[in-house]
Amino acid sequence: LRDDRIRIERMERLHLEYSHAFQLITDFYAKEVPDTTGPQKLSVILSLDKPVICSLAAVITYLKEFNLERMLYNPSNFKRLSSEAEYMTINGTTMKNLEILQNQTDMKTKGSLLWVLDHTKTSFGRRRLKKWVTQPLMKSSEINARLDAVSEILLSESSVFGQIHNLLCKLPDIERGLCSVFHKKCSTQEFFLIVSTLCRLHLEIQALVPVINSHVRSPLLQNALLEIPELLSPVQHYLKILNEEAAKTGDKTQLFKDLTDFPVIRKKKEEILDVLSKIQLHLVDIRKQIKNPSAEYVTVSGQEFMIEVKNSHKSSVPSDWVMVSSTKAVSRFHSPFIIENYRHLNQLREQLVLDCSAEWLNFLDHFSEHYHPVSKAIGHLATIDCLFSLAQVAKQGDYCRPTVQDNRREIIIKNGRHPVIDVLLGEQDQYVPNTTNLSGDGERVMIITGPNMGGKSSYIKQVALITVMAQIGSYVPAEESTIGVVDGIFTRMGAADNIYKGRSTFMEELTDTAEIIRKATSRSLVILDELGRGTSTHDGIAIAYATLEHFIKDVESLTLFVTHYPSVCELEKAYPEKVGNYHMAFLVNEEESAEQKGSEDEENPEFITFLYQITKAVSARSYGLNVAKLADIPEEILKKAAHKSKELERTVNMKR
Repeated sequence: LRDDRIRIERMERLHLEYSHAFQLITDFYAKEVPDTTGPQKLSVILSLDKPVICSLAAVITYLKEFNLERMLYNPSNFKRLSSEAEYMTINGTTMKNLEILQNQTDMKTKGSLLWVLDHTKTSFGRRRLKKWVTQPLMKSSEINARLDAVSEILLSESSVFGQIHNLLCKLPDIERGLCSVFHKKCSTQEFFLIVSTLCRLHLEIQALVPVINSHVRSPLLQNALLEIPELLSPVQHYLKILNEEAAKTGDKTQLFKDLTDFPVIRKKKEEILDVLSKIQLHLVDIRKQIKNPSAEYVTVSGQEFMIEVKNSHKSSVPSDWVMVSSTKAVSRFHSPFIIENYRHLNQLREQLVLDCSAEWLNFLDHFSEHYHPVSKAIGHLATIDCLFSLAQVAKQGDYCRPTVQDNRREIIIKNGRHPVIDVLLGEQDQYVPNTTNLSGDGERVMIITGPNMGGKSSYIKQVALITVMAQIGSYVPAEESTIGVVDGIFTRMGAADNIYKGRSTFMEELTDTAEIIRKATSRSLVILDELGRGTSTHDGIAIAYATLEHFIKDVESLTLFVTHYPSVCELEKAYPEKVGNYHMAFLVNEEESAEQKGSEDEENPEFITFLYQITKAVSARSYGLNVAKLADIPEEILKKAAHKSKELERTVNMKR
């Protein structure tokens, strides 16, 4: 989206120059990557094209500022960009116009397509669904794989799906947690939660394997579920090493159960025990010195190993002892031996804390070697969550499985409904369904006219949203639908100027249109709502006519064109096979108008009932005065306008 929320940061030219980039990358992979395979990785990287190397060097420089460069250590997870588009093109303007991620009223999720489709149980599932919604698929095989999985969850009698669904409930955000483990930013509590959750999932899914093999048919679900236990198997080992209590309290000195793998910590702990036993043995001497056979060490406000003596017996304390604290009744002392050994003990303890912190970071490093398999397993869980979510959507009344085909250019929807309005209206008010038949070989352009507020915009959005849903792999709100894979949806709707860039509403409208003309192909769906309305009528009609003719003749895309200009509808005569005129049906209530007239020469706006039904043929008028009436424009202005409207109409008819 074009707005001021995007921060642009400039990078020095130097970082993008090849010689500098080459040097930086060589240093990075040869010296900094803490792996023996660094040099092998380097040869893979240096075989990339020059511009790619320059970009990679810039990325390394940038990520280093945030200590996030570890993501680039392993080039095996770099993915090649191909020129063949993987996903349907939906640009920012279309996202906004179709309200795919947020509604246009208060920019919240409620009322968007994502809101209708999102029944996910986990935060990582929700993020993946958001990705699916903004990147509909282009290969019918992939779309049908998702649809097969959704159908199976929907229709299967097996209890295994209920069990899998229960696994997803109440999961913490393990994807985000794994990321903070990888970048060594997690606490011991967080690590323990993540790893114990992964272990639990591993065991529970492992236990379901036989049932999954026998009861789950869909390859997408089966592969995802069966791969998870294998990907998560290394995690068990890390949980066994940890001491649960210490992990939950964040005590790193007691974190590791078995210290055989941690010689540094073991040595430190032994040294500490030595000093402690020395101090304990020294107690025998102390008892002799102060002639008190039952004397014990006391600890008061963090000071350990003090000897407490009643003030009345102070005289028995040797002169080289140091008084640490006192009250009215007692004084507390350290002997010289204690002073020396206590200092040594505290140094060892501090050293132990530092050693344990260092070992903890090493431990996280070891765990991070399994980052990619574990991350893949979480990805599978996210996919499963999304498929269950789409199955939940399909459960709603009157949704059908769309037929999706690669080689056809068509959008055929029988009694389709707008997915969002359908949910918002609920049971009481039914959304009026409408049928659409667009086909590359036959009629591929619909010119839609009709009164304001008659439902034109809802209808065109409904066609686009059903297409998006079908290519996500979701059921759609219709009786039947067949969708030939669309490579992009391009929209031009609504009026908004861009004051930041000094562009008028009309300029914005034409900039959007120009982009659509450049990018749309014969496999796209193009939606133009009231093109040309931001300028004088003649220019507006001329632009609308010429643009639409270009889409009919040259682009050959499937097109929905909403207009209030009757002259544009003449294109149906010029291209009778390819273009159809339609309008949103309505009734004009003549009697009510007649009653109101009273005297003959007084004109009033007509009273209109909307039927929200798409119907063949052109609507002669837009009935704008009816909307003015609904908007509570004062009566005398309406009368004046109705009078003027009739007068202009007579003039035009006389000229004809």
